[in-house]
Amino acid sequence: MKLYPLKFKPIYQQRIWGGTALKDYFGKDIPAGVKIGESWELADLPGARSEVINGPLAGKTIDQVLALYPKQITGLSDYKPPFPLLIKLLDAQDVLSLQVHPDLNTCRKTGKGDPKTECWYMIDVKEGACIYKCLKPGTTPEQFRAAIEDGTCADYLEKVAVKPGECHFLPSGTVHAIGAGLLIAEIQQPSDTTYRVFDWNRIDETTGKGRQLHVEDALESIHFDSSGDNLTVEDTGRLVDAPEFKVDKGHRAKNNQVLIDAGVMRVIVTITGGGIIEPADSDIETFTFKRGDTFLIPASFTGSMTLKQDTQYLIVTL
Repeated sequence: MKLYPLKFKPIYQQRIWGGTALKDYFGKDIPAGVKIGESWELADLPGARSEVINGPLAGKTIDQVLALYPKQITGLSDYKPPFPLLIKLLDAQDVLSLQVHPDLNTCRKTGKGDPKTECWYMIDVKEGACIYKCLKPGTTPEQFRAAIEDGTCADYLEKVAVKPGECHFLPSGTVHAIGAGLLIAEIQQPSDTTYRVFDWNRIDETTGKGRQLHVEDALESIHFDSSGDNLTVEDTGRLVDAPEFKVDKGHRAKNNQVLIDAGVMRVIVTITGGGIIEPADSDIETFTFKRGDTFLIPASFTGSMTLKQDTQYLIVTL
């Protein structure tokens, strides 16, 4: 098999805080009348494995493809599943719950869950939109527990105004919440372990009840000494350089053409514009992509990207 850029069928997730921005902004074919908060663009989790929709491998899931061509795709001689990235597009029309993801030490200590370090790239930001990232310096577990019980959590949170092109890095253990009015690309470890600390006293329309909280697990997971001061990078060059993954802002080279060398697996998240990929091997078909497309370029692939003038994209590598 001569491997080629792989595109996947999005997995849409209904969320109480979602809306229609994924359709309005990216043209995603989301279900009508349903609040869609997340489009899982590339996932390898039980019950949510992305399916290839282009080329000879169409119909196979990401785990099946990696079982056939592990080194050719990842570039790793010792690859072990699951696929180490989870790529999402998020439409936050309302504020998300205040939450935290455990780090590896906490998972080992408690014997449950998986770590999740993540980052948020701000695509579209409505006026006044913000995120909540980290606790105010000096906040103790005892103070925060009392604030959860009396509904005053926001008094202890760092509220951060955001703008398009910012990338916010959130290591495991960082308490956080996405505010209303944000369209975000989220890159993370392949985990869906989320401990909900507080949900703003919100009622789920479908159940008539508040959503479940995980206060004890959350307090066990939060890094009370962390600071958000160094967790934001502007829209230029390398955005994230972490052991879990790297994220770079794509650039346009001379004549809007970018060479693709073999040896490194790349996941491309297209923010604006689009283009075509010309394989160096004439037996492989040309690949066309547009705004909102996420695709995987195998490590064994060589070729070039020709981009539209207004193209902006993220490059995710291991």
